[in-house]
Amino acid sequence: MQIPVINRSHHPLPAYQTAHAAGLDVRANLQEPVTLRPLQRALIPTGLFVALPVGYEMQVRPRSGLAYKHGIGIVNSPGTIDADYRGEIQVLLVNLSDVDFVVQDGERIAQLVVARHEVIDWEPTSELSETARGTGGYGSTGSR
Repeated sequence: MQIPVINRSHHPLPAYQTAHAAGLDVRANLQEPVTLRPLQRALIPTGLFVALPVGYEMQVRPRSGLAYKHGIGIVNSPGTIDADYRGEIQVLLVNLSDVDFVVQDGERIAQLVVARHEVIDWEPTSELSETARGTGGYGSTGSR
C-alpha cells in the first residue's frame, strides 16, 4: 500500500524496525528538547502529514521500550488519524513515572499502524441475540 506523505521534519520517514513488525517507528521533530515531569503530558510534533485512503485509519500507539524503561505512554492510546485529516501528526505523550523524562529531537516516540476499518449503519432493535457470556463484563471470565 502506498501512502502519500509530506515530511517537513529533518528525520527519515517512519520505518519498520524488523521484517515482520506491524508498526512503523515515528520520531519527535523538535527545535529543543521537551521535559515531561511526572504525570505531565505534551503534544510532540513529528513533521509528518499523510493522506490515507478512505476506509483506513492510522493508529498511533506507544512504544513498548519507552513504556517499560521510562513509564512513557500515550494519553489517547491508540490515537487515530482519520482518512480526511491533513494536519501534522502529533503524539500526545504522558510521563507515568515518578521522574522527569526528556524527549529529544529525533527520538522514536511512537508506532504508526495502518488498519482497515468499517463504516457502520446503526440497526435499532429491542433485543440482541443470546450468547454464553451474556451481560458478563469486567472480570466475568475469571482470573486465570
